[in-house]
Amino acid sequence: MPAPLILLPPSEGKAAGGEGPPWGAVEQSFADLADARREVIAALVDAMGGSPETRSKLLGVKAARADEATETNLAAASAPTMSAIDRYTGVLYDALDYPSLPAKVRRGVDRQVVIFSGLWGAVRPADPIPDYKLKMGATLPGLGKPARFWKPILSRTLAGAIADSGTDTVWDLLPNEHAAAWDPSIAGRRIRVRFLDDVVKGGERTLVTVSHWNKLLKGALVRHVVAHGLDDPDGLVDFDHPEGYQYDPSLTEVTHGPTGTTTDIALVTRR
Repeated sequence: MPAPLILLPPSEGKAAGGEGPPWGAVEQSFADLADARREVIAALVDAMGGSPETRSKLLGVKAARADEATETNLAAASAPTMSAIDRYTGVLYDALDYPSLPAKVRRGVDRQVVIFSGLWGAVRPADPIPDYKLKMGATLPGLGKPARFWKPILSRTLAGAIADSGTDTVWDLLPNEHAAAWDPSIAGRRIRVRFLDDVVKGGERTLVTVSHWNKLLKGALVRHVVAHGLDDPDGLVDFDHPEGYQYDPSLTEVTHGPTGTTTDIALVTRR
């Protein structure tokens, strides 16, 4: 059965600690990324020698938290690990609610979901990773932006993963910052999702892009896509989020490229 990849961002929120061995001592998905991961870790460790103000800006944290984040990053290569799906604790992952899924659907999530990361490039949900702090859009001295560094590397790796998935469809649920870290032309069909509110403004109905609910809605969408084995957006006709978001095929836009298509779909709620 085809199992299209589902590309997700990591979360800013992460669980601390872990009971697993250091990441380099255990088997990881995408083993071909190991050397590149070590290169990014080395660049991050070097950057932690900067001033508190420099580190605060680089890591996107307030000065009061810069030392804590620095200690976390300095220990990344040797720190205890836990699975990525447990490490990431943000809104998207809360909505996905992996522990509550039936065993068959959890196996589907493990097989289909690929989580982009500024430090690791890409990981599967079951991959053991330590705590860390690094955004995909940061700039590391000597390395540059992780997104730019990872793009050619991840594109080669994902091309193989797409071939192994049994379908050239990819659900791209990445924000722009993380979408810059791969070349979507390697996918025969890339599906992107917009969440829209149909509201009345100035006496006229208009569609407004959702920002507040975006991550929560993506988590619920992943549950549905995996549980129903969807590799085509038309299968979303049965998706009915508690907040009222439903698939509206009339808003679908298809862009044809030299090697494939990008299908932009919309889930809309009427208020």
